Amino acid sequence: MSALGLDVGSKRIGVAGCDRTGLIASGIITIERKYLQEDIEQIRQLVNEREVNVLVVGLPYSMDGSLGSQARQIQKFAKRLSKALNLPVEYVDERLTSYQAEQMLIAQNRSPSRNKGLIDRLAACLILQQWLDVRRKHSTMQ
Repeated sequence: MSALGLDVGSKRIGVAGCDRTGLIASGIITIERKYLQEDIEQIRQLVNEREVNVLVVGLPYSMDGSLGSQARQIQKFAKRLSKALNLPVEYVDERLTSYQAEQMLIAQNRSPSRNKGLIDRLAACLILQQWLDVRRKHSTMQ
């Protein structure tokens, strides 16, 4: 199973991938968003190179568990991406992943404000790793 994890923002898309074993997520790239078609084409290249069969998209639920306007925008983008690439999309609750990514940088004595792209890539890693861990847990329970 090859998957891409996406942390979709209005300015950038953090992208993470996993090895064929589906154990470890790692950051690949941060896409600076321009227009929808160009964003899709950059992701299409990665999908083809890595033989991806599923897109894992972080969905920013509100702290009360509801979907706000940002989450609906991300769902709209993900549906268009899914249709354009003919791939399924699975969503992961991404609450606090950007915060966790920032804390990881701070722990390395790196400035979060100077490393926005890296934060997005790390957040994509956290999203994909969460999805991989849940899949692995479910497969061992069966």
